[in-house]
Amino acid sequence: MGIKRGAEEAKAMVVDDVLDSMPLFAKELLAGGTAGGFAKTVVAPLERVKILFQTRRAEFHSSGLVGSVSRIAKTEGFLGFYRGNGASVARIIPYAALHYMSYEEYRRWIMLTFPDVSKGPTLDLMAGSLSGGTAVLFTYPLDLIRTKLAYQVVSPEKLNVSGMVHNEQVYRGIQDCFAKTYREGGIRGLYRGVAPTLVGIFPYAGLKFYFYEEMKRHVPEEYKKSIMVKLTCGSVAGLLGQTFTYPLEVVRRQMQVQTLLASDNAELKGIMKSLVVIARNQGWKQLFSGLSINYIKVVPSVAIGFTVYDTMKSYLRVPSRDDAAVEVVTNKRISQPSSQTQ
Repeated sequence: MGIKRGAEEAKAMVVDDVLDSMPLFAKELLAGGTAGGFAKTVVAPLERVKILFQTRRAEFHSSGLVGSVSRIAKTEGFLGFYRGNGASVARIIPYAALHYMSYEEYRRWIMLTFPDVSKGPTLDLMAGSLSGGTAVLFTYPLDLIRTKLAYQVVSPEKLNVSGMVHNEQVYRGIQDCFAKTYREGGIRGLYRGVAPTLVGIFPYAGLKFYFYEEMKRHVPEEYKKSIMVKLTCGSVAGLLGQTFTYPLEVVRRQMQVQTLLASDNAELKGIMKSLVVIARNQGWKQLFSGLSINYIKVVPSVAIGFTVYDTMKSYLRVPSRDDAAVEVVTNKRISQPSSQTQ
């Protein structure tokens, strides 16, 4: 019994040493990546249906949500709801990790570089926008691959030897899709649609944090530490930010799968021109196609993401944002006199 207890204490000491030796940014990366991967997997079926609504309008709009779910289940089985989820999780883990970590780093950097900037929604708007753009630039090719895989609606037995179904290119997995996409368009092909993504993510990421912090300001002090309050504020902030920027996401998705569409479709080039083309040829409602599904997806996704992120930060002993910022500023001030005396 004593030996077992001693082993457990030794194990706990090792864990403590590891956690204490981990730099702050590494803890934030780990917490953010775990939260993103878990949340994305839970809502993957809704994400698949949403992408099909955005890109395969004629086939799925007439069926409606229930009919579309039934069609996927009948055509591809249960695993069909998770088609493209491997690429999605492979993208979201580094994306969420970079998004959370860079947000915290940008926030601390702004406070350190511009001490006159007040801690409030404006600070979060700037830090959130910058972190969103940073995460997108590093992980966009994986988002493109995820969309192409999710766009496919085909049962495995219909694939021919060359990976074609009725003259439509079909990808067998992440590696196959990545290789064929690179072969078709090179690096530019892997970043097709990145412009509307960046234009959309800057305001979305910024507004998400802006609304979140602004709503928290109106929460009574005794409820501010409540996880449920944080989840509610985060979910509403995500919904508001998504609504304002959703048409840009539709443009991005259609640009990503453009090479898979019929050749008689109008080519999408440029953000404003693409918005006009989609509205003219498919109707302005198409710019908000799948938004209702996205609402259903965003609420649990944001809720789960915040919960897991907070839990991981607690386990990894990540200090609060204000405490971390104070620590960074204090260390900076301490290092400055010592450097001057040398």
